[in-house]
Amino acid sequence: MRTLPTMLRKELLETWRTYRFLILAVVFLIFALMSPLIAKLTPDIMKMSFGKSLGIQLPKPTSVDSWTQFYKNIGQMGIFVVAIMFSGTMSQELGKGTLVNLVTKGLPRWVVVCSKYISLLLQWVVILTASFLVTWGYTAYYFPDHKTPHIFLGFLPLLVFGMFFLAVILFGSTLARNSYSGLLFTILVMGVLYLVNLFKAAQNYNPVTLIGDNMAITQGTKTLVKIAPGMAVAVAAAVLLVIGAVAVLNRQKL
Repeated sequence: MRTLPTMLRKELLETWRTYRFLILAVVFLIFALMSPLIAKLTPDIMKMSFGKSLGIQLPKPTSVDSWTQFYKNIGQMGIFVVAIMFSGTMSQELGKGTLVNLVTKGLPRWVVVCSKYISLLLQWVVILTASFLVTWGYTAYYFPDHKTPHIFLGFLPLLVFGMFFLAVILFGSTLARNSYSGLLFTILVMGVLYLVNLFKAAQNYNPVTLIGDNMAITQGTKTLVKIAPGMAVAVAAAVLLVIGAVAVLNRQKL
């Protein structure tokens, strides 16, 4: 256990030196700034583009539009960027053979996997929370209404989804010998989950629901209890995927 903090520090230092953390922070900050701004400017942009030919009266933007834009950006583009940035987390080290010296000197392989997963999870929590707080501040400034009363409850499923999504990325990266194969594995898993989500009976148990029902929870039209099974499945699947990554790494020749 004493080697885990050391490896975790090494992972965090590496992600800082390779600018992955900074790149993700900038991307998510852009999403945070864009969400309320786009909601605020959309009616004006539509008027400038179509003028009187639009023929309809555009509704006044509200906090609902801002948060809708935020969850759309994170749930679509955001997680795609995360997958690209972290798809080579394990496969790059396996391909370069950088783990050979550490493992031959007695470093347990489970420490390698766990340190990488904890590092990914810490980055996700810090960056996503910062992005959320920036969006919250700007939304409160531009749209001081009461149409999104449960913003923290709506944010929680997205945070939990990250636990699952990062475990998928790490498992795929451990299976693969290059980042492209790891990314393909993540895309396939997400594709399957979206197909499963077409069946109504499976929706509340599907981790994908955690990035789909955020606005319903934020507005209070759906309770967190409804998707609690999906959150439980996401956490359980994350644990199993990390254990699976350890098992795969144990069988691999470095």
